[in-house]
Parts: sequence; structure tokens; C-alpha cells
Amino acid sequence: MSGLRTPDVLVVGGGLVGLTAALVLRHHGVSVTLVERRAGTSPQPKARRFHMRTMEIFRELGLAGLVHEAARDLAGHDHMAAGRTLAEARQLPLWQPAGGLAAEVSPESPCLLAQDALEPLLRAAAVDAGADVRFGTPLAGLEQTAGEVVGRLADGEIRARYVVAADGARSGIREALGITRSGRGAIGGPSVNVYFTADLGEVVRGREFNLCQIEHPDAPGGLASVDGRYRWVFMSPGGETGRDWPARLRQALGVPLPDLEVLSVLPWQAEMLVADRYSDGRVHLAGDAAHVMPPYAASGANTGIADVHNLGWKLAAVLRGEAGPGLLDSYDAERRPAGWFAADQSARRTDSFKRGTPDPALAHPYVLAAGGFQYTAGALVPDGSEEPVLDFAPAGRAGTRVPHRWLDDARTRSTLDLAGPGWAILPGGNRVDFAGTGECLLLRPDHVVAWRGRGAGEAAKVRAALLAAGGCIEVDGRAAADSGTV
Repeated sequence: MSGLRTPDVLVVGGGLVGLTAALVLRHHGVSVTLVERRAGTSPQPKARRFHMRTMEIFRELGLAGLVHEAARDLAGHDHMAAGRTLAEARQLPLWQPAGGLAAEVSPESPCLLAQDALEPLLRAAAVDAGADVRFGTPLAGLEQTAGEVVGRLADGEIRARYVVAADGARSGIREALGITRSGRGAIGGPSVNVYFTADLGEVVRGREFNLCQIEHPDAPGGLASVDGRYRWVFMSPGGETGRDWPARLRQALGVPLPDLEVLSVLPWQAEMLVADRYSDGRVHLAGDAAHVMPPYAASGANTGIADVHNLGWKLAAVLRGEAGPGLLDSYDAERRPAGWFAADQSARRTDSFKRGTPDPALAHPYVLAAGGFQYTAGALVPDGSEEPVLDFAPAGRAGTRVPHRWLDDARTRSTLDLAGPGWAILPGGNRVDFAGTGECLLLRPDHVVAWRGRGAGEAAKVRAALLAAGGCIEVDGRAAADSGTV
């Protein structure tokens, strides 16, 4: 049996969310051990679209350039396409925001990169950052005490102050804790993903796309581009896996393709389920362990990455003694409503896509893609303002991601670069007076506006009070969820 290992945080799960959790925690100076039962990273493409908000998080971690470089094969493949077969499909116009936007939305553009290409990059970065990353290491169980969590491994035990459970949709940790889930459950019928290789470079040249809707009556489905030429995923309705997939694919593609090779056939069912609580003592759920949703624009992966970006700075503040453990209660207060919103929107978009008719309750795409959801309770000072639920109109309101503005004429430094891993105070001024009030903004380490008001000195007091109270406080007579003074 090996000796006891005692990191500050144990991350369970080595997928996109778990690896990002390890990176965020190391970014904040927290010691981390990550355990993953699989021997290696995902062999499947799975998630492929990473939003502006996710790229902003990678920007803070110093990884945005590497991710964009790894995604170069699919640069320019943002279009949708549709046709009876791939050979007959036409590229559709790019979606544009209605009426345009007064300013750039983000310092980072979204990117298309398959999960099986991104995970190895994140794993290497986590190791380089000093995380103890252990694949092929299943967790047999957890036990919580008043001061720590003990994880049972095959070769001994590991003790940590906190656990981030990023162990997937079938999370054994969530089930062991008895955490239930709510939501719509199954969305639509079962589907099959067929992962295959074929050189389609000449077939799609000039009609490059991210996703192509195939409308053949005998072989309908969606064709997703993994690398723009050789790797593809065909999403077929129905749960039957034993079909003659090479013949069916050639029918859907409309070309003979002698080099076609089916790599895997995976049945799946879209679901919308959100954990009824994200935390249990010293254990915090993240990613698919906390929420599952239809894979519309990789909403689940992007939402999970935002989960651990929110959680990481709070764990670090508590571990450093800057805040009491009550600060961790704000993780559930903030991210569970955000997870429900993302899951509901993903389900609505899936329904709308299948029906071919718009849902009036659909949010502007940038609300999710650029972090437009507003926290109304948590580690913040509510200011009485309300972010539009369905429209994208960032104005520096409390509980929202700070709007992007370039801080220099060379356009290299954004307002989002001010915070993380520390807090920041953004004074009101010509470039950054989002609401026209002249107020300054107190930015949390996750780029969220914690408070807005007059004076940098007052902002510093608010930061101290927020950390001390571990939740909403009252400033200038504004209503708050928890007691606290400045």
C-alpha cells in the first residue's frame, strides 16, 4: 500500500471539466491530485464547439493560443449545411445577431476542436502546471469527516480538504451521496453516433461546415465535421446499432468512398437533468455529474468548464484562509440556476431544431456563448438591476460577467484580463462606463461583477466583507440575502 497523499483538492474525473478544474486550481496556487479510472483521455470526438466564454477562461489560464492553434483544421467551418445527401448539400448563411452589436463581444473567438484533441492538450498543461494527474486510477469510495475527505484507491488512500466530482453523467459520487436530479429527462428518441473516417476533402471543398443536415428519406441524420476532411460523426435517429453502417453512410453521403472505415458505433439518449444540489459537505459536483443536457453546441462541456472556473477561486480563498467555508455555499447558489438555464435552453433548441419552428423562450445565443446569465444570489452585492433573461445586453450589472472592452489602442488587453487569479477594481471612465453611471466595478477572480458603486476604497471594503460573509451582503441599504456590513 502506498503512503497517504494529502493534496488540498482531489479532482475525480479526467475529462474536459476535471482537467480544467485541475488547471484552474493550480492557477490559484492550490495543490491538486486528479484521478481518472480510464487509462487515457477520450478516444471519441464528443464535444467540438467551445464558446467565447470558455475561450476567455482558457485565455486567463494562458492556453487560448494553444487551443486556437490546435483548432486550425476547422477554422472557417462555422457554417451549417443541408441537403438530401452530402454531395447535394448546400452551405447555409452564417447566423448574424439581429441589428448587430455596438461593440465586440469578447477578446476571444469561439473555436471548433474535437474533445479527443483538446483533452490531451489540457492533460499536458495540467501536469506542467504541477497537478498530480493519475489516469488508470479508479476511485473505490469516499468518506467525509469534519475536516477532510478520504478517497479509497486500489493502492491506498488519499486525503484532501475538498473534492471536485467531475466523474460524468453516471457519477458514482453523486449517487453515493444520494443527490437526486430534476428535469425533463429524456429529450426525443434514442440516437446512434457513428464515428468514421473517409477522405471527404474534395466533396466538401467550398461548402465547408460544422454540421450538415442530411435529409435522405432512407438515411436521415446529421453529419458533424471533426477535422474538416478525414474524421466525421454521423448522428442517426433510432437506437439500433446493428445496421450495415458503411452502406447507410454511403447512401447518406451520396458518394462511393472506398476508403470509408467505421471506427465506433455508440447509442445515446439526449436528456435534461440537473442535480438538486451541487454540494454535499466538502464534495462539489461539476460538469455532467451536476447537469446533463442535449449536446446542442456542446452546451454541457462549456457549462461544466464555467462551473469549475467559478468553484476554483472560491476553494482557493477558503484554503488560504481569506474566506470562511460559507463562501462555498455560493457555488450552488450561482451555478445550479446557471446549469438549469443552460440545460433548459439546450433542450428548447433541440426541440425547436426538430420541429423547424422557433421557440419564443429561446435566449439570444450570446447569453450562453458569452456568459450573459446573471447570478442573483451568491458572492455578490445585488444592485437591483436585472439582466435581460432572453436578450444579450451586457451593462456591467452585479452578478454578470464584465462586458468586454479593449483597454489599449493595440487591442491586446481586455477588461476581462484585469481579474483572475486575483480580484480587480475597474474604475468608471470613457472606455468602460457600461451603464453610463460613472460607477466603478469590483470584479471577482472569475470576471464576474461582485459590486458596482462609487469609489475604489469602498470596493476594497466590499471585497473584504464578501469574503468574510461568504455570500450576499448589504451595501448602501441594498437588499441582500445574508447579513453583513461594510
